Amino acid sequence: MTEKKRKQRERFGRIEKRASGRHRAAYVGPDGDLHRAPATFATVTEARTWLAQRQAEIAAGTWQPPAMVAELAEQAAAEAARREVTLGEYAAKWIKTRTSSRGEPLRPRTIENYEGYLRPAGVTTAKDRDGKGGPLADMVVRKLGEITPEMVDEWHRAQRETGRISQTSRAYDFMKSVLKTAVDHGIIEKNPCQVRGGSIASTGKKVEPPTDAELAVILSSIDKRYKALAVLACGAGLRWGENTELRAKDVVVERDEAGEVDCVRIIVSRQVVYTKKDGRHVGKVKAAASVRTVAVYGDDARIIAEQAHGKIGDALLTTNHDGTSWLPQSSFWRHWHKAVVAAERSDLPLHGLRHFAGTRYAQTGATLKETMDRLGHSSVKAAMRYQASGNRDDELARRMAQQRAS
Repeated sequence: MTEKKRKQRERFGRIEKRASGRHRAAYVGPDGDLHRAPATFATVTEARTWLAQRQAEIAAGTWQPPAMVAELAEQAAAEAARREVTLGEYAAKWIKTRTSSRGEPLRPRTIENYEGYLRPAGVTTAKDRDGKGGPLADMVVRKLGEITPEMVDEWHRAQRETGRISQTSRAYDFMKSVLKTAVDHGIIEKNPCQVRGGSIASTGKKVEPPTDAELAVILSSIDKRYKALAVLACGAGLRWGENTELRAKDVVVERDEAGEVDCVRIIVSRQVVYTKKDGRHVGKVKAAASVRTVAVYGDDARIIAEQAHGKIGDALLTTNHDGTSWLPQSSFWRHWHKAVVAAERSDLPLHGLRHFAGTRYAQTGATLKETMDRLGHSSVKAAMRYQASGNRDDELARRMAQQRAS
């Protein structure tokens, strides 16, 4: 009876003494439902304190149903746990779930590069026998919630001091993209990657395409087995992977009335990709814009047609030494090196011939869009890197003087 009277005297809610001697508190909330405390209390005072807190919340308008409070608490705990995830863990998941602008998974070569950036210290590879790890080795152990702009600045500065400018910019750009996703998902509030110009990969070294005279020496000096490959780079602007995956079915030879080769049309739709995990395999070209057909005329067309002569269907245009598979860059390099040394251009990579193709095509009067289409570029920024001023300064200056004199 006494216990019952005491319940009635509670100003808010009710308190019930259990058989265990502990006390259970409950109240009717603004929603009209009875809500009990999540646990019992040792004393009546503790139970009343809990009820007073709920009463104060109702009076202040901040009260929420316990189920909602529990859900929010669970979400907050999960959010805190997500912030505790390290950059390495989050980036590894990001790589697996990331898709391109076309909704496709990342390419194998791209995945390999990204995983290389994340390689932790202590893991030795053929390229990292000291086990220093990838460029992000010092960052992968950091929790997402503790990475600050100052931390990123310090990392970026230290990496650039190693002299690996391009690698640093690419690793920074990758980390920036990963952390942008973390911002989008509400894991962190702001992207700590705020280094001005951090994604710029310029080393100050420009690829100078060969002059016409230098190219003539290269083409006359290179092993005849690889002459067509060089011509496809300088005449059609093909990338290495596109070039070495080219097959007989991709080469359409057009002849004039006399039966002489007039034009060769190169259909570019695939490339050979090399990764350490999977070796060499056929993949899609670099971008949608890279699927193209390139027309080649003159001597270049005749050289390509001669290389394709007698080959049909899926036969590779250029192969390895025994003719059974794709040509590795390592096998080609020694032949290329001899040719560029003969031309006194030992600094010239094969990719420099692609620069030559872009420059010469633009100098014929082609628009930027036409040059982009020929080289398979999807962005103006990329295309502009392949257009050098060449050696036309005297010619252009002469034209300018003639215009003024007329």
